[in-house]
Amino acid sequence: MKPRTLAVVLAVLALWVTAACGSSANRSPSTQPRGDANAQAPEERENDTGMSKDMNDTTVDQISTFALDVDTASYDYARRTIGEGRLPERDRVRPEEFVNSFRQDYREPEDDGFSVQLDGARMPGNGTALLRVGLRTRQAQSRERRPANLTFVVDVSGSMGEPGRLDLVREALHRLIGQLGPGDKISIVAFSDQAQVVLSMTPATERQELDAAVERLAVQASTNLEAGLTTGYQEAAKAFRPVATNRVILLSDGLANNGDTSWQGILDRVEEYAGKQITLLCVGVGRDYGDQLMEQLADNGDGAAVYVSSVDDARKVFVEQLAATLDLRARDAKAQVVFNPATVESYNLIGYENRRIAAEDFRDDSKDGGEVGPGHTVTALYEVRLRQGASGQLATATVRWQDPDTRAPGEVSGSIGRADLVSSPWEKSSPRFQVDVVAAAFAEYLRTGRPVAGVETEELAGHAGRLAASTEDPAVSELATLITRALSLG
Repeated sequence: MKPRTLAVVLAVLALWVTAACGSSANRSPSTQPRGDANAQAPEERENDTGMSKDMNDTTVDQISTFALDVDTASYDYARRTIGEGRLPERDRVRPEEFVNSFRQDYREPEDDGFSVQLDGARMPGNGTALLRVGLRTRQAQSRERRPANLTFVVDVSGSMGEPGRLDLVREALHRLIGQLGPGDKISIVAFSDQAQVVLSMTPATERQELDAAVERLAVQASTNLEAGLTTGYQEAAKAFRPVATNRVILLSDGLANNGDTSWQGILDRVEEYAGKQITLLCVGVGRDYGDQLMEQLADNGDGAAVYVSSVDDARKVFVEQLAATLDLRARDAKAQVVFNPATVESYNLIGYENRRIAAEDFRDDSKDGGEVGPGHTVTALYEVRLRQGASGQLATATVRWQDPDTRAPGEVSGSIGRADLVSSPWEKSSPRFQVDVVAAAFAEYLRTGRPVAGVETEELAGHAGRLAASTEDPAVSELATLITRALSLG
């Protein structure tokens, strides 16, 4: 048996033994294999509890594994569309990006790894619970980050001429240039039907030259994103510095219509350069936005995706969150949650559909994970159906990552028991846990129309309003407004 497979088997066996000791005194018939009397149809279960039809039976599959994701583009795009009086397209709603858009309350680790926090709440009256897995990296001040080699790949195609596109990109670049330090360098590539190097790698101290290059960006013809990224990665590879963060930053509406327009084909062209530890940041703009292309480029190109629709958004990404935007704490980071089938009957991970990976790939460091910067938080919410009367451990969560420089792997774990669940998500859980529940439930309403674990959609705006007052967080106030507007549109 392979070491990775053996490790997974031992972890599951350990959970079985722990739970058996904790629950043997009060085990009910429901802890035994279910017979026909208990085997309800998925639709009937959803009607009774509000749980998803796609629950994973822990007697068959106890392990949930996924690549970490710090993208927020889906929520930021929804903010724009709802503000304009229309709902976002269902396939552009990714619940994990809604949840990861909000500030969390996780403790900061002491080292350059992750902290792991698990908490949860029972849903009164229906035998289910919501379980939160929270991860966080250590914060860094801008002065502490390593120098950066940044290659901006700017879309100057015809569609970028609409208000709020190329003009917003210019403003974002000017703001970023003003925040960089003496050890940073910038190059700029522009692309329409072809790509051209506007400025070779130049020290950030040459601000007049950099600002002048940004102002030379002008709308041209069609959108050959393949040519733009290929040229951008070539420039980044030429100027590669082992001691620096080497990142390509794509600024585009993602509406490719020339050259290879598939993310697979585009990334195949830059694979040789990306292998030199050059990461990607996709910054989306525009009312009409190629969300799927930009998200897949980020997820499969060792990067992240954000969406900006205003100068305030640009300031948040390139000024307030500069260190997290540019630097890295972890490469190819993955999470694995092992559920105890003696206490958990079934589970469903909310979101992360295109980030899920095979359990055996968790410790295979050749398999792609997610890139996480300093001060980033990652949250995963699970709906779980509890076994009646069972007690003991519910789940163990482990995060694995590689050091950005040495590629040395690291791991850290945390666990949660049945006794750790609070009795209600709205009364005894932390305000930030409640915000996460509201954000996830709102995303599921926009995406599928179904409630999360019985959380009624009509109650979400009230919960968000209450939480906005208790957290004094403008982002939560905006969430309450968005929910109210979305319900009026739906």
